[in-house]
Amino acid sequence: MDVTEIQKYLPHRYPFLLVDRVIEFEENKKIVCIKNVTINEPQFTGHFPNAPVFPGVMIVEALAQASGILAFKSRNRTLDDGYIYYLAGTDKTKFKRSVVPGDQIRLEVEILNLRKHWMKASGKAYVDDQLVCSSLLTCAEQQVG
Repeated sequence: MDVTEIQKYLPHRYPFLLVDRVIEFEENKKIVCIKNVTINEPQFTGHFPNAPVFPGVMIVEALAQASGILAFKSRNRTLDDGYIYYLAGTDKTKFKRSVVPGDQIRLEVEILNLRKHWMKASGKAYVDDQLVCSSLLTCAEQQVG
């Protein structure tokens, strides 16, 4: 799934769309996405100018966005159906190493519990085969419009 199709599931746009590609999807089970980290992203002007580091909170947000795509696709919905998924909580979030420009983050999200209006998932972010972040995510569905 390329970025054009991703935008059918996520309301985010530049500079806050943090999923570049979906490379694997299993309905009601898991999703694997890619986020390419480049030096021309706006956060690097201030985080940090002489030693750029991709903010950890943005790694968690990228995992949350991957979770949103997983929830939408598992429910066979798009944004056009009048729903949105919000990040409602994180638990046990840990960061193992820094992510820097030039890295490619592999976002892996597995459903732990999918209910009518919310989902609990396990998210892990990797650069190469190194774990950089893990988190338990709760996403809540809300009707909009």
